[in-house]
Amino acid sequence: MNNKYCFALDLKNDPDLIQKYKLHHEQVWPEVLQDIREAGIINMEIYHVGNRLFMIVTTNEENFSFESEGKQGELNPKVQEWEELMWEYQQAIPFAKPGEKWMKMNKIFDLKEQL
Repeated sequence: MNNKYCFALDLKNDPDLIQKYKLHHEQVWPEVLQDIREAGIINMEIYHVGNRLFMIVTTNEENFSFESEGKQGELNPKVQEWEELMWEYQQAIPFAKPGEKWMKMNKIFDLKEQL
C-alpha cells in the first residue's frame, strides 16, 4: 500500500529567485532523483503559489519522514550540494524550528471519507 504525505515550505519572496528555483526543478540533478527513489519515494509533486510551496510525496514507506530521507542524502555530496543550492531560494515557514525546511502538513478533510 502506498502512503501520501504533504509538506509546505516558503521561498524567499523575490520573483527572480522564485523563477530561478522553478528553472532548477525543470532539470533536477540525476543524483538527487536517484536519492529520492532510493528513499522509497514513488512520486513527488511540488506546487507553488506566491512564495509558498506545497509538496505531495507518495511513498511505499509506512512512516516516511524527511529526517530519515535526509540522512540517506548526507552520504551523497551531490545531494548535499543540491540542498545547499536550494536553501539559497528557500526560507522556513514562520513557525518552523531552526534549520527545519519542509513542514509536514496534517490532513483535515478527505472527500472519500465523507461518502
